[in-house]
Amino acid sequence: MLDEMRTFVLLAEEGSIQKVAERLPLTQPAVTRQIQRLEQALGAALLDRRMKPPGLTPFGVEALARSRQILAAYDDMKNLTARAEPEGLLRLGVATGLADDGFARIVGDIRQRFPQVALRLTTGWSDGLAEQFEQGYLDAAFLLSRGRTNDDSAMVGEEPLAIIASSKTALKKRDRARTLEGQPWILSPEPCDARSRLTAAMARKGYQLNIAAEVQDARLQLALVRKGVGLSLMPRRLLTTPPSGITVVQIDGLDLMLDIRVRRSPHLRGLGKVVDLIAEQLRSSVRN
Repeated sequence: MLDEMRTFVLLAEEGSIQKVAERLPLTQPAVTRQIQRLEQALGAALLDRRMKPPGLTPFGVEALARSRQILAAYDDMKNLTARAEPEGLLRLGVATGLADDGFARIVGDIRQRFPQVALRLTTGWSDGLAEQFEQGYLDAAFLLSRGRTNDDSAMVGEEPLAIIASSKTALKKRDRARTLEGQPWILSPEPCDARSRLTAAMARKGYQLNIAAEVQDARLQLALVRKGVGLSLMPRRLLTTPPSGITVVQIDGLDLMLDIRVRRSPHLRGLGKVVDLIAEQLRSSVRN
């Protein structure tokens, strides 16, 4: 009925069906039909057709005021999605493997670019974040996975993982593939995204994981690797300059790639710009 209300308001302003038809533009019969449809929907006459030209009935005067209010409210509601700057609360899930200093820099940039946006960050393993997203507790989530997915996620980029070891006990190149199965590992508890990828890659080669320690804290993991307790995994982008006492172990033919994917609510409105920028900067960080 919005079109009919607009036509009715124009008729009250112009006083002539011919002038309304010229402004819209519509034919004069089409303008008449819109007024008649509005009268039928409201169940009362808007125009006193005994007058020449027709004037508003008492009900028509009231309907005119209400129509203007409804149309103004509708325009205000449309403007919510057209604001120049996003604002409001964005509930964002971030896979643990992505929640590092690099992501902190992205958050800092977001705060500078969009000062009216408040971020509520939730970190965790991707399976748990996906469940929270599906239950409506998150507006968007950046997840880690590999291969095809059965959801509405979009690809952001790829996160290659690297095997790390103590510089003192690093495997000799000729022994790496042969002895990989028996090596102890320092890994996060299941359902860690990196651990799941390693388990699948090892299984394809017929290997099983030998877990020396399950450790959630990344700093403690690194300390145990440095002490020679076992091997572990790190994003390759963080190993441009390996930490002191740590070396990268190259294993040919072991697929340790994770996909970075984003799931987003269809109701983000202006906050979609924020999610777009985060995805763009994440894509740039893994590409570099």
